[in-house]
Amino acid sequence: MATLPASVRHLDAAHGDQRVRLHDVGWREYESLLTIRGEQSGVRLTYLEGELELMTPSIEHEALKTRLARLLEAYAEERGIELEGYGSWTVKSEDRQRGAEADECYVLGTPATSPQAPDLAIAVVWTSGGIDKLEVYRGLGVAEVWFWRDGGLRFFILQGERHVGATRSGLLPGLDPELLARFMTGATQTQAVRAYRAALRDREQPRSN
Repeated sequence: MATLPASVRHLDAAHGDQRVRLHDVGWREYESLLTIRGEQSGVRLTYLEGELELMTPSIEHEALKTRLARLLEAYAEERGIELEGYGSWTVKSEDRQRGAEADECYVLGTPATSPQAPDLAIAVVWTSGGIDKLEVYRGLGVAEVWFWRDGGLRFFILQGERHVGATRSGLLPGLDPELLARFMTGATQTQAVRAYRAALRDREQPRSN
């Protein structure tokens, strides 16, 4: 049975995100590695025109992305928004020579039977470097990308042929990023979700004069 190279198999996720970057990788090689990786957990692949990045996320990375996902899903439930989650779904296009696996991704509204790409991709930036994810997502037609970095959310909205930075989500304009960010630290994930729900409900209450 084929296996990943030793340099990939021995990545240690306990001490920060670990990355391996390979050059001049053909599409068939990329798809072969996806097949191999399907038998092993923890390695995410990003492909851009012959460049391939293999990343093992740290435990801190995984905790942050899970907390962010739970908060986002709580927001959608509180506001009655249909939000379909697809986790780290592998989105790829041979024609565009791109492939990506977000930390979390979503389709808003009622999804098609087989959606071609998510509406929203979320990435936690725990370590610097790596392939330009925005360029990958642009080619895949992902409408919006969120990056959690340095204690805050950064939004990038696809406009024409490029993603443009924004202070709020275009898909979820009612979401207050500063309020959500308050619950990304401290407490347990479950406590944070409860407190966030309470804060959202409080904002819906009419204010007395």
